[in-house]
Amino acid sequence: MKRGQARELLMQLLFQMSFHEDFHISMKEKFLEEYELDTQEEYFSDALGVFMMHKDEIDRLISENLRKWKIERIPKVDLAILRVAIAEIRYMDNIPDSVSINEAVELAKKFGEEDSGKFINGILGKIVNDGNENP
Repeated sequence: MKRGQARELLMQLLFQMSFHEDFHISMKEKFLEEYELDTQEEYFSDALGVFMMHKDEIDRLISENLRKWKIERIPKVDLAILRVAIAEIRYMDNIPDSVSINEAVELAKKFGEEDSGKFINGILGKIVNDGNENP
């Protein structure tokens, strides 16, 4: 399995967690009963752990970068994609920001609505640019 596939599975898990409003780690075990991660289990576990530890801050970053929207209005698929990408951008230094953004846009094109890619690219670009301006 490639990292992109593991990222896609992580997005699906975060989507399920959001849909069920259940962010307990037990959801991971239930989810992984259906999927074999083999070579990307470390990435999956690390990224999920980062998200779980920083969920409130990640959601705050999303909220702060929305224009005339509330986080509750974002489609759950887009929200899950943003959460994965922001976890990588903010807390996983071994993944270049450009890779996280590109992968998020590709996931949005595959799973999101027609304008999801543009929406996600805009939010992530603003977060990355703001982060570079405020060391």
